[in-house]
Amino acid sequence: MKSSSVFYLFYSLSLLFGLLCIIFVTIWSKSYRGGFAWDGTVKMFNWHPVCMVTGLVVLYGNATLVYRLPFTWSSNKLILKFVHATLNLGALSLAVIGLLAAFGFHNKMHIPNLYSMHSWVGFAAVILFGLQWLLGFLAFLLPCTSPWLRAAYKDLHVFFGLCILPMTIAASLTGINEKLMFVLWMVCNLQPAGVGADTHVVS
Repeated sequence: MKSSSVFYLFYSLSLLFGLLCIIFVTIWSKSYRGGFAWDGTVKMFNWHPVCMVTGLVVLYGNATLVYRLPFTWSSNKLILKFVHATLNLGALSLAVIGLLAAFGFHNKMHIPNLYSMHSWVGFAAVILFGLQWLLGFLAFLLPCTSPWLRAAYKDLHVFFGLCILPMTIAASLTGINEKLMFVLWMVCNLQPAGVGADTHVVS
């Protein structure tokens, strides 16, 4: 009972920090980076960090915990599969929107795509995450998939899911720091925009 209480305490804290991440990156993009639009300007790019943090860090992170929550252990497995798949599909959808926002802004401003370590790590994470979701759907949600194939793929699915998550977190952190280096030189002087971004990275 004590171990369950400790687990739920840390799980509640993770939900709180996830919510704070979304709030901080949204405030940073809206109040200090000019807000949001879909017009090829920097306001279009501002969707990129919000979508990526919300999808590939917060939603994806919570999707990995669906089967770990004690109150789900006695739940219907098919329902859990759909919840897990839906959370991950939401994360993937936001990631695609985030990529479209970044590529659209770069193309409009004639900025090269995939020019940094952040962009390559992030792009690889999205591609791998998409393949992970597709293979998971084919293996675990299609009724025609044979039981032996599901059993054989299960450990690989869990392994790659836990490997891709740190990639998405690394991409988010390096992306925020890259943006700071490019356009927020005032971070050295502790100006508001830099402080807001640093607060998000720490959280």
